[in-house]
Amino acid sequence: MLRSPQERMQAAEEVVAQLKEALGGVGVVFPSLGVDIVSAAGTYGLPLVELGRCNLDTALRLAAVLHEKAHPA
Repeated sequence: MLRSPQERMQAAEEVVAQLKEALGGVGVVFPSLGVDIVSAAGTYGLPLVELGRCNLDTALRLAAVLHEKAHPA
């Protein structure tokens, strides 16, 4: 389905907001999480989500949360 640039950007921003909320709910914060502006400028498909860079503590927290989910006690 083709969407206008505004609709594509709005969809991407909504996904980023949901992802930030979900990650924040388990104590994981990616400071640079956002919409990839370069892909948002394109005319095909939806923009990409830029997860960005994180410090070691954040990476370890994410790994722990994913491990917990994959292997519940």
